[in-house]
Amino acid sequence: MDKTRILFMGTPDFAVSSLDALMEAGYHVIGVVTQPDRPVGRKQILTPPPVKEAAIRHGLPVLQPERIKAEEALAEVLALEPDLIVTAAYGQILPKKLLEAPRFGCINVHASLLPKYRGGAPIHKCIVEGEKESGVTIMYMVEALDAGDMLSKVIVPIEERDTVGSLHDKLAVAGSGLLIDTLPALLAGELKAEAQDHEAATFAPNIKRSDERIDWSRTAEQIYNQVRGLNPWPVAFTSYQGKVWKVWWVEKVQTTGSAEAPGTILAREEDGLVIACGSGAVKITELQPEGKKRMSALDFLRGAGNSIEIGTKVGE
Repeated sequence: MDKTRILFMGTPDFAVSSLDALMEAGYHVIGVVTQPDRPVGRKQILTPPPVKEAAIRHGLPVLQPERIKAEEALAEVLALEPDLIVTAAYGQILPKKLLEAPRFGCINVHASLLPKYRGGAPIHKCIVEGEKESGVTIMYMVEALDAGDMLSKVIVPIEERDTVGSLHDKLAVAGSGLLIDTLPALLAGELKAEAQDHEAATFAPNIKRSDERIDWSRTAEQIYNQVRGLNPWPVAFTSYQGKVWKVWWVEKVQTTGSAEAPGTILAREEDGLVIACGSGAVKITELQPEGKKRMSALDFLRGAGNSIEIGTKVGE
C-alpha cells in the first residue's frame, strides 16, 4: 500500500468525491484542511463545510484556518510534513512556502479544461456561455490563480438540459476518477507536465448578484443558458411590478417574430408565461415569487399569478 503522506485541501461538495476516492483507493491521507464553519440560511446556523463532514466520516483530523497564509496556520499545516498536497475547490491561494514544502508538490483538481475558465465558478460559467463540453484538469499549483502546469485532463460533454447542478455532479465524479488515474504515474515520476497557454486563458470569477439578474434584451438562447447555468444555485431572477421572481426554469419557444419590447409578456399559457427576449422568446415554467416557495408556473398562474396580463413587462 502506498505510504505517501497526502494532505487534502478542499471545501464544497465538489471536493468530497476526490477525498472519498483517495480513501477508497487506500492512499495515506494524513489530514484535511478546509474552510471554517459558516452561518447558513435564514437562521444563520453555523454549518461545517461538506469536506469537513466527509473527513470526520473517514476519521481524519481537520484543520480550519481562516487564512492559510497566517503564520500560525501555515506552521500547523507544515508540521504535518505532507509528501503531496491535493486540493479541490479549497477557496484560497496557497503561499509559496506551502507550495514548495511537499516533495511531490501541490496539485489541484479544477473543474474546467484549462486554460479556459480559471477561477471560482467554472461550472456556472461554461453553461452560461453555452459551451458544449467541459471537463476537469489536474495541474500543479502556483501562486497565481489556476495557472500551473497541467498533468492530465478529462472531457465531459454538456447536454442541452444540463444545469450547473447536474454538470457539477458529473465533473465531481470525473475529477475523482482522473485523480486516482493520475496519481500512480505522478508518484512514480513518470508524468511530464504541460505549460498552459496563458494568452488563451479565460476567467470564471465567483458569481455576483448582478450576474443573476436576467437581462431580457439578450437572446432567448443566452437567457436559457443563464437560467440553467444558475440552477440550482444561486438561481437567476427577474422582477414584476416591484416584486422579485426567482426563475428556476425556462423553455425556448418558437415565435413568429414579435415586435414587442424585451421583457414583454407575450402569452399566458397553461404551463407558463411567454416572455419576449432581444431575439426570440422563452417560457417561464418554474419560478419562485418573492416570499413564496418554488413552484410550477401552472400552479402560480392558477393562484397568485392569475391577474397577470399579456402586454405587461417583467424586469422593470
